[in-house]
Amino acid sequence: MSGEIFYPARNFGALPPEWSDYETARVVILPVPYDATVSARGGTREGPQGIIDGSQEMELYDFELGREIAEVGIHTLPDVEPVLSGPEAMLARIRLAAAPIVAAGKLLVTLGGDHSISLAPVQVYRERHPSLTVLQLDAHTDLRDEYLSTPFGHATVGRRLSELGPLVQVGIRAVSAGEANFIKATGAAPFTAAAIHRTPDWIEQVLARLGPEVYVTLDLDVLDPGIMPAVGTPEPGGLSWYQVTDLLRAVASERNVVGFDVVELAPREGPFAASALAASLVYKLIGYVTQPATDGGRTPADGRSA
Repeated sequence: MSGEIFYPARNFGALPPEWSDYETARVVILPVPYDATVSARGGTREGPQGIIDGSQEMELYDFELGREIAEVGIHTLPDVEPVLSGPEAMLARIRLAAAPIVAAGKLLVTLGGDHSISLAPVQVYRERHPSLTVLQLDAHTDLRDEYLSTPFGHATVGRRLSELGPLVQVGIRAVSAGEANFIKATGAAPFTAAAIHRTPDWIEQVLARLGPEVYVTLDLDVLDPGIMPAVGTPEPGGLSWYQVTDLLRAVASERNVVGFDVVELAPREGPFAASALAASLVYKLIGYVTQPATDGGRTPADGRSA
């Protein structure tokens, strides 16, 4: 039937076919609407669609970077269907979805969903990048060994990531007693939000702890709830938009960011502006990671050019 009868399929950024075809796209969006491990306010299963909804009226030209970021090609995949048998099975399904994208040299951008889903793309990337450092932006360390009878929940993902390799945590402002003891025992002190607010060179200190290849996992509750209320477990005293984007630009300029995820948006817990902010943050980080090297950026994934 004629394509003029129907609306085009919704994708991130409402992009035309020439900017959203999988074969030519440098970036692939993988939506994972899963929140079976949440422990506070639910609704993060609606996060991927919320981010896509928030991107529909987004300006594609980025004033800071001086280009239409979407020209690199951004393809949006269908949602990964949740597995109800448990989070470990869900992680296996996400790995199956992510592996061919990473193998193709695309920049994989995974949208959650609760934070448990982040373990899967990191596992896939570490097969290709054994020295990978994970940079976790979060209000919580997520360092519990087990929570709500599972070692693979949103409150344990930091612990599982730390078992895979170097983990640097930024924006922390809430930990349990057990997590505090784990931090003391391992010496892996996070960059707390309180310290960031009073440390002028905090970005340089973060960079010093990162290896050459980095995966970014960004829990939206790293942001202050004054600008990001639509999360399951908001905490006061979070980072600002510019603190987060300044860090991300520095990391993308100085390191090879191979992939990233943005998780924990619960659209029903806040105004539409929160979904729009999340979408803009995803787009901004895509821009930083794909910025031409001549402009201080790096090419994505395996360093492949467009």
